[in-house]
Amino acid sequence: MRLTAEIWVSAYIKRLSLLEIPAFVVAKGDATAGAVLVKMNTLDGQACCYQRSFNLMLGERTWVVLSEGDESAVDTSIQKQCGFDPDLWVIEVEDREGRHLLGEDGLE
Repeated sequence: MRLTAEIWVSAYIKRLSLLEIPAFVVAKGDATAGAVLVKMNTLDGQACCYQRSFNLMLGERTWVVLSEGDESAVDTSIQKQCGFDPDLWVIEVEDREGRHLLGEDGLE
């Protein structure tokens, strides 16, 4: 059984908060099956956006970079994705060290 998008987002934000890493829901998507984008903002004008993708070679879902670089360019990329998918969740994580925890157990 898979978690709903809303439960996954809540758990992700809670896990970040336990390490005092600020995270915010920027766009709320479909509660059950919405896709999730995670924008990693390093607070220096740079950002990186991650999306879940299915890796056919490994047979599993992994986080991959959708866009990275200047924060305004990353925001533009995210807005394009929101235009294609109104059910999309967007989470912004703010951490100067670039910690997003996406590779950790339960979040991969």
